[in-house]
Amino acid sequence: MPKKLMVIAGEASGDLHGANLVKALKSLSPNLEIVGMGGRKMAKARVNILIDISQISIVGFGEVLRHFKRLSGTFHKICRVVEEERPDALILIDYPGFNLRLAERVKEKGIPIIYYISPQVWAWGRSRVKKIAKLVNKMIVILPFERDIYQDEGPPVEFVGHPLLDVIGPIGKKEEIASRLNIPLGRPVVGLLPGSRRQEIRRLLPTMLKVAKLMRARRPELEFVIPCASTISPEEIKDLLNPDLAVKLVHDKTYEVMNLADLLLIASGTATLEAACLETPMVVIYKLSFLSWLLAKLLIRVPDIGLVNVVAGRRIVPEFLQFGARPGRIASASLDLLENESKRESMEKDLRAVKVKLGQPGASERAARLVLETIGG
Repeated sequence: MPKKLMVIAGEASGDLHGANLVKALKSLSPNLEIVGMGGRKMAKARVNILIDISQISIVGFGEVLRHFKRLSGTFHKICRVVEEERPDALILIDYPGFNLRLAERVKEKGIPIIYYISPQVWAWGRSRVKKIAKLVNKMIVILPFERDIYQDEGPPVEFVGHPLLDVIGPIGKKEEIASRLNIPLGRPVVGLLPGSRRQEIRRLLPTMLKVAKLMRARRPELEFVIPCASTISPEEIKDLLNPDLAVKLVHDKTYEVMNLADLLLIASGTATLEAACLETPMVVIYKLSFLSWLLAKLLIRVPDIGLVNVVAGRRIVPEFLQFGARPGRIASASLDLLENESKRESMEKDLRAVKVKLGQPGASERAARLVLETIGG
């Protein structure tokens, strides 16, 4: 009888890495049955999708409260499927608010739990590490310092490297990308990346557009491009655009835009590491609801929140957060990066060092082998 796995991802990056893990699993063990929660990429990798994450992808404490009924329904549906189908293992991908609660429920049933891509325990304090250690049978981590964090608490842990190194391959020459995206050659390009979740986009994109307007007032030749994430429809972006500001919108071409751009205005998460892999200078912008920000200030234990800065171990990329995310300040810093060659070269050097820290390609296959070892497949 073929083994059955359940994979749970809750946002765009989890969908991407979950899809690549599933492809590696099926390559090594073609008869595996895999069900779970994810998006279009996991569905394309032949996961039987029980819940489409485009319906539940939210961020912040306040948003969780407002969408509690929908999230609760999703949680109970997943629990019912676990009870009925008894998978050989549950694979959790980041998304801690949902996944840790699910792990508690599944642990009672004796089903092995594998956590692939750790929650950001280094940001929120070590108390979560102890909780995770009691719940999981295997931790598979993608950031080098995470291995030491978990080893101290006891769960079996392996560092496999970052799966982005497999995803971001050769993208092509800038001239070819500009031609494909219909962007005039020779003009400086600024990419606007406000995130992959609706709440992020509604909170960050208006600020980014104000910054773009200020930058264009000084540099009329600037081209601004928004790569719409696969989890968001272009219409949702268009509703936020200013008719007085020409901005090009492209769908699901994030890496092409990152590679072409001279500068990125970018949300604080995984996208900053993607940009680091392409060595593209960036400015991090992030905002939460007021309630979420207050709670985050109480809980966050690290000086920087941009993942690229966390991996670097120091601030190599400017961060403009919450009340400090003022368009005038961001525009000045962004123009300075565009115009100051020595600053750009210094940042590019630091980004190359971050890429080295992420390990070697092959993370998805290494993770898949660890999963199969755990289930005896």
